[in-house]
Amino acid sequence: MTKRHVSLPPFAEEGLREFIREVDERLASEEDTCDVVEDVLVDLHGDREAYERWQAGKNVSPAERVRLQGYDPCNATLESEYYAEKDEQRYEESKYLQWLWRQFDSTPMADNVAFALRFRRMLASHLFESCGEDCRFFKGITFSYGHNITVGDNVVIHDDVHLDDRGQLTIGDRVSIADDVHVYSHDHDVVDQTEVRNYHTIIEDDVRLTYDSMVRAGVRIGANAILAAKSIAGTDVPAHHIAAGTPAKSIAVKDGWESVAQPVENGTVDRREERRLEYDLPDDLDAFDEFGRDLQPPNV
Repeated sequence: MTKRHVSLPPFAEEGLREFIREVDERLASEEDTCDVVEDVLVDLHGDREAYERWQAGKNVSPAERVRLQGYDPCNATLESEYYAEKDEQRYEESKYLQWLWRQFDSTPMADNVAFALRFRRMLASHLFESCGEDCRFFKGITFSYGHNITVGDNVVIHDDVHLDDRGQLTIGDRVSIADDVHVYSHDHDVVDQTEVRNYHTIIEDDVRLTYDSMVRAGVRIGANAILAAKSIAGTDVPAHHIAAGTPAKSIAVKDGWESVAQPVENGTVDRREERRLEYDLPDDLDAFDEFGRDLQPPNV
C-alpha cells in the first residue's frame, strides 16, 4: 500500500455530504441547469449579499456587475463553443456543467482534497457520457465538451490534465493520468489547419500516462502499458509495453508480462485512420476563417 486512509472531522464530513447531495439532486431534477450552476457558484464564491443587492436593482459598480453576471454560464463563452461541428443540443447542457467545474476550481475549496474529489466525481456523473465508480479528479482538468468522454472505474486524473473530446475519448478501468498530460481526439490538416479531423482515442485498462506526456488523436494505448514522461504517442502502444520518446516507441515490455505481450518489429503501427469520425456541418453554418491565409501551394 502506498497511501493511507484520511478522514475529515465528523461535522465537516456531514456538511460536505449534505452539500454534494443537494447539488447532485438539483442537477438530476427538472430544474434549469443554468440556474443551478449560477446559484451554486454565487454561494461557493461567498457573493450572496452582493448578488441579492444586484438582483434587487440596487447600484453595483461595472466590475461587480461583470463578476456577478459571470456566475451565470449563459453569460460566458468557452473555446469549444466556436467549434463548427459540435452537437449544439448536447453542448448547451455540458457547457453549464463544465462552467461549474472550472469555476469551482477557482475557489479555495478546490484544494480541500477530501471535498473536491467527491464534488468533481459527482459533476462527472452528469457531465461525461459515463463515469465509473471511485474515480478521482484533481484540480485544473479541462475538456473540450465533456459529453464525449467515457471513464471506467477507479480512474485517477491528476492536476492540469487536458482531455480533448472534440472527437471521442474512452478511458478504461484503473487508468492513471499524471499531471500536465494532454490526450487529444482531434487533429488539423498540415496544409489547411482549418480542416479538423476527429477521431476516437482509446486508453485501455490499467494504463499509466506519466508526467507531461501526450497522446495524439486516434491513438490506442493498450492495456497495462506505460507512456513515459514527456513522450508523445503518435501511433498505437501495444499492451504491456513501455513506450518513450518523441515520437514514442516501445523500449521494453513490463517485467513478467513478456509471455502475453505482442512483440513489436519495425515500430508500432499507425491505425488512427481506422478510428476517424466523420461529421456533417449544417447547411446554414455561418463559418469564418480566423487566419485568412492563402493556402494554395506555390507549385499547384
